[in-house]
Amino acid sequence: MPLFMVLLGVILLIFLISYFKLNTFVSLLIVSFVIALGLGIPLKNIVGTIETGMGDTLGHIAIIFGLGAMLGRLLADAGGAQRIAMTLIDKFGEKRIQWAVIIASFIVGIAMFFEVGLVLLLPIIFSIAKELHIKPINLGIPMLAALLVTHAFLPPHPGPTVIAASYQASIGIVLIYGIIVAIPTVIISGIFFTKLDRKIVPTAFQKDGNVIALGNAKDRPLEETPSFGISILTAMFPVIILMSATIISMIQELTGFHKGMVFQIIEFLGNADVAMLISLLLAVYTMGIKQRIPLKHIGNSCGSAAAAIGMMLLIIGGGGAFKQVLIDGGVGKYIASLFNGVNISPIILAWIIAAILRIALGSATVAAISTAGLVIPMLAGTPGVNLALITLATGAGSAICSHVNDASFWIIKEYFGFDMKETFLTWTLMSTVLSIVGLIMILIMNLIV
Repeated sequence: MPLFMVLLGVILLIFLISYFKLNTFVSLLIVSFVIALGLGIPLKNIVGTIETGMGDTLGHIAIIFGLGAMLGRLLADAGGAQRIAMTLIDKFGEKRIQWAVIIASFIVGIAMFFEVGLVLLLPIIFSIAKELHIKPINLGIPMLAALLVTHAFLPPHPGPTVIAASYQASIGIVLIYGIIVAIPTVIISGIFFTKLDRKIVPTAFQKDGNVIALGNAKDRPLEETPSFGISILTAMFPVIILMSATIISMIQELTGFHKGMVFQIIEFLGNADVAMLISLLLAVYTMGIKQRIPLKHIGNSCGSAAAAIGMMLLIIGGGGAFKQVLIDGGVGKYIASLFNGVNISPIILAWIIAAILRIALGSATVAAISTAGLVIPMLAGTPGVNLALITLATGAGSAICSHVNDASFWIIKEYFGFDMKETFLTWTLMSTVLSIVGLIMILIMNLIV
């Protein structure tokens, strides 16, 4: 019965979003109430369960998510992201242009959410492709792979940040492990897959793309943008703080040094909320004040960034409510009992559940958050499991098989001028390869750490 209710909830969610075109947040709330009733949660507890799930999820991610959006917007509006991309492409040269695109997209992807990075980088990709007389998809797949891998694996992106909190994994360790896993994953799915895909769907590599769909992108002269060094520092500053604090804390634990005031300060600075606030203040200076941008315009950029993520925050909160219903309704414990005595890695199980939900729901973030509600009860019976790797496995599963129920599918189809078949054999296939390669790398990491 619990599994039947989950299946019913997933079908109802797909039906509400796809057929009735109902808002995703409202759909998640409706499904949460229906599933809560079906699972036998007492009427007096249902509202509390939903509020708890939504509050706990947003309580941790809202600050990180909001500050991250503002930092990304400042970097984009000042031209810092454009400077990073153009400088790397210029340095790498025509022969290694795909490597330049991957590195630039990876750096930009850390600071910006998937859709923002996509809209920002596409005009650059198209202009470079035109200049080099190559088709846009040759650079598009490496760019998409880099943006997707940061979206699935690396904080402060919403999926990995929320599920790290749900599993009580250290965000700093998730970030370090995530970068280690992401590098080979993005190389395989971005560089090597492009060569293979050229043979699978040659017609896609003959398309010039739909330049009109890009709209009127800002064409800022490069000399008017911040310097490359300042832009890189601003984009990577949250990563630098979180990784540094985590590494120092790990050294402290290994050496057994007493936690004095210095370590307390480092630990404080290594908190994700604090790191993001410091990084935003740096961006306000480097991407705003230093560029002689009026404070009013800086404030407007931050305000517009916050407004743009309002609905996304509600959707994430709705996903948290759905997750809490699954936990309080006993679904997670039921699944744990089914696998009791079955020799399956929790890493693989987390990936499978996230992959199924991703294919069904379309949203990588909602799939990842919902997976946590099913996996958390199982972790209690699996002592010693690496929570950071469980987080990454969930993220990898949530990246798989982007298809017609995912808005990104249609965005990419329109921008590159593909038909349905070509979109499936480029974007959908690449996201699936990325997910599987990511899982393999996580399993290899599990043998080492």
